[in-house]
Amino acid sequence: MVNDMISDMLTRIRNANLAKHQIVQVPATKMTKNILNVLREEGFIAQFEEIGENLKNYLIISLKYKGKNKKPVITELKRVSKPGLRVYANHKNLPKVFGGIGIAIISTSQGVMTDRSARYFGLGGEVLCYIW
Repeated sequence: MVNDMISDMLTRIRNANLAKHQIVQVPATKMTKNILNVLREEGFIAQFEEIGENLKNYLIISLKYKGKNKKPVITELKRVSKPGLRVYANHKNLPKVFGGIGIAIISTSQGVMTDRSARYFGLGGEVLCYIW
């Protein structure tokens, strides 16, 4: 049993990127689906789909690479808020990742979104992770 599903998902994606795998499988939860929706909208992953088998649902994620030498689109994934230490930010103090090159994924009262969207809507929340 994994306590932190978000860290587990980010680690699986990071390892698959390093090994240059085309797809990666992660357990499905509402939060991981929402995070993957944001990653797909921002162009970090190609697509994902949910597969159910015997009461266990999994998400199959298609990773994106660029160029002939298969350079990963995702350079780095960093978990910020952990179960032992939650990190929150109001809309004035939302982080900018590498001056706007990367994104911070924020869990707000209106759902999971990027730092840019949260800033636009004037929402704060829990800073889940940084991706660049």
